[in-house]
Amino acid sequence: MSFELIKKVNDAQKKTNIVDARSGDTVRVHQKIKEGNKERIQIFEGVVIRTDRRGSHTSRITVRKVASGVGVEKGFLIHSPLVEKIEIVRRSKVRRNYLSFLRNRSGKSARLKSVNFDREGVNNVHDEAAEAEEIRLKEQVKLDAEAKLAEKAVTEGELEAKAAEVEARHATES
Repeated sequence: MSFELIKKVNDAQKKTNIVDARSGDTVRVHQKIKEGNKERIQIFEGVVIRTDRRGSHTSRITVRKVASGVGVEKGFLIHSPLVEKIEIVRRSKVRRNYLSFLRNRSGKSARLKSVNFDREGVNNVHDEAAEAEEIRLKEQVKLDAEAKLAEKAVTEGELEAKAAEVEARHATES
């Protein structure tokens, strides 16, 4: 296989519009989770402690947060179809790419100095495919809820019919 063919396939897998997440940013990652035949979007919010291979189709960020007193780190492939969107909540001043020293710190010593930035301008990345997928998921949830309500109404109608039948039988027996 030629390198050009491999590069063409890799470029086809890349997302066109991605947010510029850097080390030290506090980000909110919207990730698609499949549970059986259902899909939902889970949000993971934390500090980016590492960015890898920024220009590549395998670019990755590692996000760390403290949940219930336990540090949790999760790596996200930026161009993965499971990552719905990444939004930057806060930007901090850091002088290195890999913030491994945050693992050993907790409380006030783990704070990073915040920097003013244009939050709307940075997060204003529109991906039509992702937005259409989000709308489709919301509509699917709505349709499932309506189907459940219709099914519940049918079962309640059957129960009421049976109750009326039993009442009629008791009335004729007495």
